[in-house]
Amino acid sequence: MSGGDMAKPLLGHRSMEGDPSVTPAASRTVGVLGSGDFARSLAIRLVCSGFKVVVGSRNPKRKAGLFPAAAEVTFQAEAVKKTDVIFVAVFREHYSTLCDLADVLVGKILVDVSNNTEINHHKESNAEYLASLFPACAVVKGFNVVSAWTLQSGARDGNKQVLICSNNQEAKRTVAEIAQVMGFTPVDMGCMSAACEIENIPLRLLPAWKIPIFLALGLFLCFFTYNLIRQVIHPYIREQKNKLYKIPIEVVNTTLPCVAYVMLSLVYLPGVLAACLQLYYGTKYRRFPDWLDQWLQHRKQIGLLSFFCAALHAVYSLCLPMRRSHRYQLIETAVKQAVEKKMNIWVEEEVWRMEIYLSVGIIALGLLSLLAITSLPSIANSLNWREFSFIQSTLGFIALVISTLHTLTYGWSRAFDENQYKFYLPPTYTLTLLVPCTVILAKVIFSLPCIQQRLLRIRRGWEKGRYVKFILPSATGEYSSGETSSNV
Repeated sequence: MSGGDMAKPLLGHRSMEGDPSVTPAASRTVGVLGSGDFARSLAIRLVCSGFKVVVGSRNPKRKAGLFPAAAEVTFQAEAVKKTDVIFVAVFREHYSTLCDLADVLVGKILVDVSNNTEINHHKESNAEYLASLFPACAVVKGFNVVSAWTLQSGARDGNKQVLICSNNQEAKRTVAEIAQVMGFTPVDMGCMSAACEIENIPLRLLPAWKIPIFLALGLFLCFFTYNLIRQVIHPYIREQKNKLYKIPIEVVNTTLPCVAYVMLSLVYLPGVLAACLQLYYGTKYRRFPDWLDQWLQHRKQIGLLSFFCAALHAVYSLCLPMRRSHRYQLIETAVKQAVEKKMNIWVEEEVWRMEIYLSVGIIALGLLSLLAITSLPSIANSLNWREFSFIQSTLGFIALVISTLHTLTYGWSRAFDENQYKFYLPPTYTLTLLVPCTVILAKVIFSLPCIQQRLLRIRRGWEKGRYVKFILPSATGEYSSGETSSNV
């Protein structure tokens, strides 16, 4: 990054007037110990946010050109003396090199921004280890979940939270103020014991995606094997025809919509099960089983994987006519028609079926795209709750219904054709209809006024078997109290 780019502000000037909880940026000098990529990005962001920055390095002359001109690059001891808040941007194994600065670090606030290479690699967190080396300092864990790229590009969209923890409340408040001036959202995670959990966060690889991914892979393998038996193994055993060429494109393309369709229905099935449990127990205050609770929490990831499979299905379908095997089949069909002298092969029913099939499929994919886009944090944060609920719930259910029409249109009358039952196995699409049709039927039942009103009352706090007090007028005109069950 050039010097001009470094000096260019990444964020607009934020007016801090009227906010007594935030100290003006220009009145504070912040130190940075280290000269790596993260230290450089941190210095750039601090300078652009209006802070006076002093960088401490063991080789200040050689490292000065890496930092913005507004930042002062000097020796570590000099940088510590000039600042009260110091970002320690060095690796854990180099903490011991700072022990020579113990005397000048007394009373300073040290912000540990380091991470490990493995989860729970050490018995104690890096921040706790730093605090043990410098007991006279106030150590704060923070900024480790923010990347160097984010520091340079700015928190313009998405979730840019800074997790902070420390045993010193005043030091934690000071670092939170700095994070807020830099354009981030500070989140207080409590005392220093939370540092280990904060350091593990950047090391986790898609923790919320493991179950949905394994679910999608399991469904893919099941449907792929089923389609392989029907489309490749069956013609080889019964007719001695080699259909292995279908595996890369055709078999995969038959499998993807099945996975997408079932995954979409699995997004709304846990809501149906939760409603059934609430109706059965007559209360919303009873906890769901752990498996259902986990299922409800993974609906977003399941929905995005459904959209991913549907998008791949659309791309594969567009590529079907490009295959060499498809061209050979067209030529072969044309030759047969010429030999048999068939001049008109137009089948009105098949034409209409394909037109409706494609049209409904495009609409379903469009709705899935809308659901996927609105699940992104940057888009979801711009919607109010009613808008988000309408898109994810109402439009999502409409997408499920349209996907069902897409599947039924594809099947048309094939379910009643005995030639479609290979090895006595029904067509694949008939299996995919089981779960979605169950969800749709349950949604229709829940929309009946008698059930809908009862479910609405439960979700507003009504409980079956709960006794409430009431007042009754007596024969003399006076009022007396009594009790009755709320479900009467």
